[in-house]
Amino acid sequence: MAARRQYEELARQLSAIGAVKRGIDRALPAECPGGCAAVLALLDQHGEMRISRLSELMAVDMSVTSRHVAHVAERGWIERSPDPADKRSRILRLTPAGDDVLVDLNLRVTDMFAHHLQEWSDDDVGQLNTLLARLRDSFARRGSGGCALGKHSDECRLRPADSEDDSYTRTPV
Repeated sequence: MAARRQYEELARQLSAIGAVKRGIDRALPAECPGGCAAVLALLDQHGEMRISRLSELMAVDMSVTSRHVAHVAERGWIERSPDPADKRSRILRLTPAGDDVLVDLNLRVTDMFAHHLQEWSDDDVGQLNTLLARLRDSFARRGSGGCALGKHSDECRLRPADSEDDSYTRTPV
């Protein structure tokens, strides 16, 4: 297990990652902000799904997801059709226009990283990808509360159980 000072430095580094996220946002076209790009990317990665599943994958409130879905649907990038299993629900899927937008988004972000990381070796970028995936997987296995799934002991809690503040657990993808 790493020393506490290493976790403190990790927290500082991840806080500073906001500059990278802002760089990504600037690389995206104004008509497709980050949340909308996430909708398209997740539908591409996971295939058609209900909005409730999309909201889970984005780790944001359903109302936030609904706004992003409405935005991309108005532009014809996704379609919403009745769910055969439950006519009250809708199934979301990418349209060919959405596929085209996603290709453009991927090109923009890839070019942005290639520009900023041009002095990095392939091994450096590969190691960063591996470690970020490992970090994400560690959080996914432990759930939003920071504990191994299924554990509810007080020492595992990152915030009071009676807290209504979801800001700790609702981080966008």
